[in-house]
Amino acid sequence: MATSCKAEKFPHGFKLNWMNLRDAESGRVLWQSEDDLSKPDTEHEARVPKSILRCRAVSREINFTSKEEMKHFRLEQRVYFKQTVIEEWTFSFGFVIPDSTNTWQSLIEAAAENNMIPANLLNGNVVIETKFYDGDDEVSTSRVRLLYI
Repeated sequence: MATSCKAEKFPHGFKLNWMNLRDAESGRVLWQSEDDLSKPDTEHEARVPKSILRCRAVSREINFTSKEEMKHFRLEQRVYFKQTVIEEWTFSFGFVIPDSTNTWQSLIEAAAENNMIPANLLNGNVVIETKFYDGDDEVSTSRVRLLYI
């Protein structure tokens, strides 16, 4: 029950303002969006360049606003390929001041080159589900389908 109570506080009090993905080595922006990808009950789409799959590591930068204080803001991501989980990640941000806007940068390291699935097989078949939490209380869930261009 605590999860639903917290989630009810956040539908309009938590927002992703923008997000980008960069080649971690060069710093070059490969994809960016100003869509609020934290909106639940919607499957969003991201058109990402195939070249991102050649990066050794990708830097993800998220800018978000929260009306509520969060003591332990974190996220869990699951990467689905044709509805099967192929990767899982967790990231922790920590304390969020109420009525604040924050930028959070995380590093995501690529699998070994021989373990990478080709872009033509991934295209349209990958969904990234991101669950945002304050401690154990869910704040929002996002689902983004990747289209490789």
